[in-house]
Amino acid sequence: MSKWKLALVQFNSILKNPEKNLQKAADYIKQAAQGGADVIVFPELFTTGYSPDLIGRDFFRLANKINGPAFKFLSRKAREANINVIAPLVFTLDDPGTIYNGAFIINRRGELVGTYAKTHLWKKEALYFTPGSDLPVFELDGIPFGVQICYDGGFPEASRTLTFRGAKIIFAPSAFDQNDRHLWDIYFTARSSENGCFTVGINRTGKEGDIVFYGNNKVVSPMGHLIFEGRDNSEELQLVTINLEEVERARERVPFLRDLRPDLYSS
Repeated sequence: MSKWKLALVQFNSILKNPEKNLQKAADYIKQAAQGGADVIVFPELFTTGYSPDLIGRDFFRLANKINGPAFKFLSRKAREANINVIAPLVFTLDDPGTIYNGAFIINRRGELVGTYAKTHLWKKEALYFTPGSDLPVFELDGIPFGVQICYDGGFPEASRTLTFRGAKIIFAPSAFDQNDRHLWDIYFTARSSENGCFTVGINRTGKEGDIVFYGNNKVVSPMGHLIFEGRDNSEELQLVTINLEEVERARERVPFLRDLRPDLYSS
């Protein structure tokens, strides 16, 4: 498969209300499938809302277990719609006192392909979440990709690692505050051009306390060209088709990966 149709959701979460947020998500999944999308991606912590100040220790109560109700709901919707789902949410594994700001990766058959846990925690997130310790590459429809959540995108080493592990796309579900918008405008162009891969930024809308989320989803080509930009302050779904053949063409034209000098960087 060379072309892949993405459905990106600028989602306005209802604070601490997973049931209503999942119902909203189901509507977007249906809409994405009707539009012929292959994969739908939601923003960071979309089932609960984001703010550590407003949610606090309720993150532990709201954490999702593997094969818990939220997964089963999204799994069923993915299977019914025949669409892949990247669902960023708070989850827990075997230790109930350990929670992650991460994502479930669900394929068209409703199967859990894997999980990602945010590796670089932003400020007060560290009061509640445990940082992830791996940078996995997943496959959906035979297409290899990585996931980075928000602040992760500011660390070029992580993106380079995903590239070395075979990723052709890096999805970055986020809850980006308008006060840091200049970084949002830098991350994806830089990471794409450095690694010859697509980067896809998916941002929240709405407001939580002093945090104002503004949407403005972005898709950047492997050459670093902005090929899609979402509207500001609008809750909506966007459909964007990418051509994976551009990855190899970009890496041949600008051979950053070939011309690396690891002997210079070892310190």
